[in-house]
Amino acid sequence: MLAGLAAAARLAAAGWRLVRADALLPRELRPLYPPALVRLSRLSGLLAGPGARRGRPGERLARCLEGLGPVAIKFGQLLSTRADIFGVEFAGDLARLKDRLPPFPAEIALREVAEALGRPADSLFSRFGPPVAAASLAQAHEAWLHDGRRVAVKVLRPGVERRVEADARVMTLAAGLAEALAPDARRLEPRALAASVIDSVRRELDLRLEAAGGDELRGIMARDGYMSAPAVVWEGVGRRVLTLEWAQGAPLSHPASLESPGIDRAALATNLIRAFLVQALDHGVFHADLHEGNLFVSAPDRIEAIDFGIVGRLGPDQRRYLAEILWGFLQRDYDRVARIHIEAGYVPERHAAGDFAQALRAVGEPIFGRTARDVSMSRVLIQLFEITGQFDMHLRPELVLLQKTMMTAEGVARSIWPDLDIWAAADPVVRRWMARELSPAARLGRLGEQAGRVLSRLSALAEAPPPVPAPRRGPGPAVFLAGTALAAALAALAVAASAL
Repeated sequence: MLAGLAAAARLAAAGWRLVRADALLPRELRPLYPPALVRLSRLSGLLAGPGARRGRPGERLARCLEGLGPVAIKFGQLLSTRADIFGVEFAGDLARLKDRLPPFPAEIALREVAEALGRPADSLFSRFGPPVAAASLAQAHEAWLHDGRRVAVKVLRPGVERRVEADARVMTLAAGLAEALAPDARRLEPRALAASVIDSVRRELDLRLEAAGGDELRGIMARDGYMSAPAVVWEGVGRRVLTLEWAQGAPLSHPASLESPGIDRAALATNLIRAFLVQALDHGVFHADLHEGNLFVSAPDRIEAIDFGIVGRLGPDQRRYLAEILWGFLQRDYDRVARIHIEAGYVPERHAAGDFAQALRAVGEPIFGRTARDVSMSRVLIQLFEITGQFDMHLRPELVLLQKTMMTAEGVARSIWPDLDIWAAADPVVRRWMARELSPAARLGRLGEQAGRVLSRLSALAEAPPPVPAPRRGPGPAVFLAGTALAAALAALAVAASAL
């Protein structure tokens, strides 16, 4: 009861703070709003206070989010990657939320390190420097091991766990209110979305999990070369402390990083898109927090990623749906894209595939093959929202991280190279996946795997103790023999597939 009242009070205070700063629906962005939000923006403007006149809308929003807690800051980081939607100036003002928040003293960090590792910090580090970056959940220090290696030491902020739990209650309450008071928002599944975000932030509070995710992704990235990751220093890992070898290059969050001699912006942007798609499609494991503060670049087109607190995962079916949807758009085969949406359950079967394909064509054709400079992504998103609403397409909670990461990666790539053609960058990765996974040999191989599973289950049934005799109903032995014959036929197909 008291926790609920506290969450309601914090939510009301947050809303009032945003309104007073004219940061909730800032007047400067009214040309982007639909009519209903324009009216609401004008109403909230009447309640704005003196802070509404200090700074640009992005600066006002950044100040508010910084004081509202880690989850709010994460939301601001996402917005800062979409200069194509909100404008370069607005996104740049929010960029300070990525790694330039106020740090806590190095003395406190050293105490946290000693407690987390169970030994004095100087037993591992010969030098431990001041903080070099401070984000919403943790800050990073430059340090050196006794063997001379330069490392980055990530330390959680003191008391951050309590802040996250308080934020979680507020976000859960806000999601419930959105479902109750805004019927149009219900298809976005606010409660499920909030639960997904909260769960991902909670996982970030155990840096042992981040170390494991970073180690796994480092091996995956090394296979294709589009992106890399620093090695984990396992003796410097604890629940609240993570030690990595020092990342090579300049932080992408610093504007000067793209002005370094020899930097190939077009190749960098292309590599970022392809790295994400390779991770998601080929391996089903992807870095799910690809904002500029987590990326380091060096000439000509090298990208090194850090911060593996959020790792996304996709099952085989989700990977196939994603690949086929992307392939359909690349081929401008909107009928195929529509069928996949219905097969996956993203669009209810009561809608005709042809009607949905027609709607998709209205969105896809005006932007296909055009560069980022020529496309208004805010208008595209508004049109997509309207169309998917007409076809009762709900947000899929299991795909929230994928959709959020796709949006972030695309926004960062566009900021690196505004002339990037997203479809051209994606084409070779998706084409390779389709050729490998949907070829006749691959299909027969999967059929063989299914045959193996059938045989295994039939074998287990045969070895099970006989059941208590019951009145015979139907052709029991005949069904068993037919199943065995089917499994044998599938096995034969698997052998044929392996020979292709």
